[in-house]
Amino acid sequence: MKNSRLKRLLAALLGRGSEKNNGDVWHKCPFCKHQRNKLSVNLLSEKWHCWHCNAKGRKLFSLLRKLNANAKQIDELNDILGESNYTIVSKKRDEHVSLPLEFIPLLHGNINSPPYKNAIHYLKSRGLSKLDILRHNIGYAETGEYSGMIIIPSYDDDGIVNYFVSRSFYDTTYKHKNPNVSKDVVGFDMLINWQKDLNLVEGAFDAIATGENSIPLFGKILPESLMKKIIDKGVKRINIILDDDAIKAAIKHSEYFMGNGIEVHLIDLPGKDPSDLGTEVVNKLIKDSSRVTFGKIMEYKINAAC
Repeated sequence: MKNSRLKRLLAALLGRGSEKNNGDVWHKCPFCKHQRNKLSVNLLSEKWHCWHCNAKGRKLFSLLRKLNANAKQIDELNDILGESNYTIVSKKRDEHVSLPLEFIPLLHGNINSPPYKNAIHYLKSRGLSKLDILRHNIGYAETGEYSGMIIIPSYDDDGIVNYFVSRSFYDTTYKHKNPNVSKDVVGFDMLINWQKDLNLVEGAFDAIATGENSIPLFGKILPESLMKKIIDKGVKRINIILDDDAIKAAIKHSEYFMGNGIEVHLIDLPGKDPSDLGTEVVNKLIKDSSRVTFGKIMEYKINAAC
């Protein structure tokens, strides 16, 4: 029953597939678009792998998110597989990163509780949709250290948590609280399609507002692990979308990527964060932007020094 439902869901997203005896279902790869069925999905282990372009992952959730599945499809996968699709403790790094014990995914929250209602109201006021909440597994806490806070997890490409941010949905002195661990991670890695253009932004809300293929730096500094992955994956174009006060960092990042043969677009924001401007405005700024040249970089440097 479970496998039948998974096959129907995959067929709706990828088209008709072919089955093999080892539990693999083979589909055409949506990333490299090879003419033959090169994407294998194992229904038992949840591992998926394209044997042509090497796109791969260890969880079906990572595949659905990279395919920009809609809210109904993500809901269905949740129903089929349950909450086991998210690993809330990271075992890959020396540092221990885990979501707070009091973390409640909004998908499973008590819709009648005042904190739940306040959390939903706060997210709606920030322009987030139900699909945003589902795709990012956004939750909240009613008690404990993060009581009264929205919690946005970041997952690596295996579905293992690598960082999280929190924001208060009440009018309190403490507006945010983040874990005291290294930010040398690839934010929202689970959602990224490395064959497409990347957007680099400062915060989690900025990344959600900017839309598809947006990576939060969780600050202004470019993490070493992200720099390495961008080069290793052969990314062709990067849109750098940082706040006005981060122009020096933006220039530094631009020079690094341009030096590695990557097309860079430095997006000028009109005095507001991407999360304040909204998806439509930010995407128009990206569309209207021009490729940065080294001459333009010099102009930015001169203006920043004045």
